[in-house]
Amino acid sequence: MLDTDSLPPGFTAEIATVMPADAGEQRQGGEVSCSDNMIPLLSAARLTGTPSAMAAATLSYDAGPDDFWVGTEILRTYADDGARRAMTDLRTFIGRCPTLVVSSGLGIGDRYRFAVAPGPRLGDDSIHVSCSTTSGSGTLEWDSVLVRIGTALVVVKEQGNKPGGNRYLTQLAEAALRRFQATGS
Repeated sequence: MLDTDSLPPGFTAEIATVMPADAGEQRQGGEVSCSDNMIPLLSAARLTGTPSAMAAATLSYDAGPDDFWVGTEILRTYADDGARRAMTDLRTFIGRCPTLVVSSGLGIGDRYRFAVAPGPRLGDDSIHVSCSTTSGSGTLEWDSVLVRIGTALVVVKEQGNKPGGNRYLTQLAEAALRRFQATGS
């Protein structure tokens, strides 16, 4: 996990003490319908497979009076090839479900868009997941960069920032990868 010494200047980190379980071993592949239940998988908030260990840190950066960035770094390790399968499943899900509309039941819907975006080539495999949510006239982004190193996944994701907020993702993913390669954590 990132420590404050490996963060870019101005970033702070808070280590999580409680982590939600991942999606579990159900390999959902092509059998799952595109519904709002898919949003955690499509956004890389959760992944298929069951990690043997997980840890997380909340990252924040105060870039100015109207510019505050919040993100998360998550480290997942697997006893088998779960990291590779999670990356494959994520690409498959995004290809099948690039857009979801979640209705409030009042005729108002939030539109979620997912795509594999250009991103850094890091580790054994990496992917930049572009996610945006449009509700009314407002748009938020929830981009993620996932890096696979053997049987581990390092995930750096932004938490609902205004468009353009993903400018820190590559820098933070590279720092997280260096830290993992140097320490194994």
